[in-house]
Amino acid sequence: MPLTRRDFLISGSMSLAAGAFSPFAVQAEKTELSEPADFKDWESVRREFELAPDYVHLALFFLASHPRPVRQAIDQYRKKIDANPFIAVDGALFEPTDENIPQQVCRAIASYIGGDPQDIALTQNTTTGLALLYHGLPLREGDEILTTTHDHYVHHESIRLATGRCGATWRKIPLFDSYNSISPDEIAERVRKAIGPKTRAVGVTWVHSSSGVRLPIARIAESVAEANRARDEKDRVLLIVDGVHGLGVEDPKITALGCDAFAAGTHKWMFGPRGTGFVWAKPFVWQKMRPVIPSFFSLEPYEAWAQEHAPQTPARAAWFSPGGFQAFEHYFALPAAVRFHQNIGPARITARIHELNRQLKEELARMPNTQLYTPRDENLSAGMVCFDVKGMKPEQVVKRLLDQRIVASTTPYRQSYARLACSVVNTPQEVDTVIRAIRDLG
Repeated sequence: MPLTRRDFLISGSMSLAAGAFSPFAVQAEKTELSEPADFKDWESVRREFELAPDYVHLALFFLASHPRPVRQAIDQYRKKIDANPFIAVDGALFEPTDENIPQQVCRAIASYIGGDPQDIALTQNTTTGLALLYHGLPLREGDEILTTTHDHYVHHESIRLATGRCGATWRKIPLFDSYNSISPDEIAERVRKAIGPKTRAVGVTWVHSSSGVRLPIARIAESVAEANRARDEKDRVLLIVDGVHGLGVEDPKITALGCDAFAAGTHKWMFGPRGTGFVWAKPFVWQKMRPVIPSFFSLEPYEAWAQEHAPQTPARAAWFSPGGFQAFEHYFALPAAVRFHQNIGPARITARIHELNRQLKEELARMPNTQLYTPRDENLSAGMVCFDVKGMKPEQVVKRLLDQRIVASTTPYRQSYARLACSVVNTPQEVDTVIRAIRDLG
């Protein structure tokens, strides 16, 4: 007897007619699509958030405040799940393609990043995405992963744990020696020279949360492609990108960056539901990888299990979306965040974030009491600005600013800096307020 999607989790239990589920998925999407989309000015965007109005919020990259369309979508799904958990979730997860909400989520993400929905795995955050990628690589003893000294703890730990399981090695290189002399050519050349015969992956971060530096991913991709020209397919070097602080800030067409795999949470600059993210990778990457966590979102592994053999078809993205029960109301509401960005306009968002952070960097660079680390070159920076105030520790700077209801942060690295990040909820007037406060610190 052939298996069905409903059999996936409910083998042997009652079967409900497909029509009982279809209205849930279809009606939900139509309701979300009906949200107003008139963002004629930035104040109208700010009004979509329930942020405390008596604070200047310059750390929203840490975790999103949900805008109104996202709050409404979450609440809509929550009510449906609370009213009838089985019908709501079973129907959403296992209906045919057009009514399947995880596939709707993948289509929404693909419409934003320019990719194919079938090349997207859904995750809970960047950490999970990076772990799935590195642990999924078919590494052999003696293989190497090359990364940089600038990446986050979770990036390095994902690599360390993955290589430690199979006898592979990993190596870190600096991409530049000084924040005052960063060159795209030098970055690409350092990667090119560092790739060795045993290198199987290069892991980099699009926007460094340590400094605000934005890497020239396309140039790095050229260096990786050069290394691959004389290699067999099994020895091909993959370019893996932690993209969380570029997604929602820069041009969203990440498939044009030239990388092979891209992991990001969508609950930071995208203002997506908290606890959501994705991995995009080229089809050949998924096919060569090994899933790490059982998935609910592809029938092939389940059918193979039921028939007591390993899956026969090449792996694909859906096999890597972690299964298990989770906060489905957040997971299902992610398309609302994508539409929120699309309704405002990605190009407008990029221009606005750069405008505000440019204002901030220019003023900080002029101050005698500050040291700016983030490049003023907008091709090498994005939405974060890192700096020091002379004679003060970063923690002291953040505390003094918070005393004035300015929310800043410190960079969680061995060398820590004070950090500010202007987003679409901020204004030039708020930047002026922050500049005055920092000037007074010295």
